[in-house]
Amino acid sequence: MNETRSLIEDNKYVELKYKVIDSTTGNILTEVEYPLGYVHGVNEILAPTVMAELEGKAAGDIIEVPIDCNKLYGPRNESLVVTDYLDNVPEEYREIGTAILMENQKGQTKSFLVTRIDGSMITIDGNNPLCGREVIFKLEILVVRDATEDEIEAGGKVENEPDVGDGVKIPLQ
Repeated sequence: MNETRSLIEDNKYVELKYKVIDSTTGNILTEVEYPLGYVHGVNEILAPTVMAELEGKAAGDIIEVPIDCNKLYGPRNESLVVTDYLDNVPEEYREIGTAILMENQKGQTKSFLVTRIDGSMITIDGNNPLCGREVIFKLEILVVRDATEDEIEAGGKVENEPDVGDGVKIPLQ
């Protein structure tokens, strides 16, 4: 039986899992545990270099895409690293890994990440966590199929809200 495999191209619904691995240390920096679904060509969920490498691949394929994050995010900018007294920061932001949205005098916003808490001091960093690194995106393609009209319009899977009884609905996303 000759089964044709559906290949990733525009208007295909794709589900994948991926890991971001530091090229130097081999450490996993980020790992997506639940399948990520999107409609190819409708929304870019990953870096353009990675999206381009997915083109023409099929379910079951595993690909590795090396990325120089200096080219993607630019070099680290140390002026985006702020160290302050812990007492000057609201309590809800006093945890490593917390994202803080900040605004400059021009009204432009930028996300900063709490990267260190040391005694009475806190460090927040506005650089992308991958700045200055060379990484490998390792992607496992799980599903490739024609997207429905609704999925193309939404850019991803369209699901009805689950009915949990007693008329209570839990919104997805």
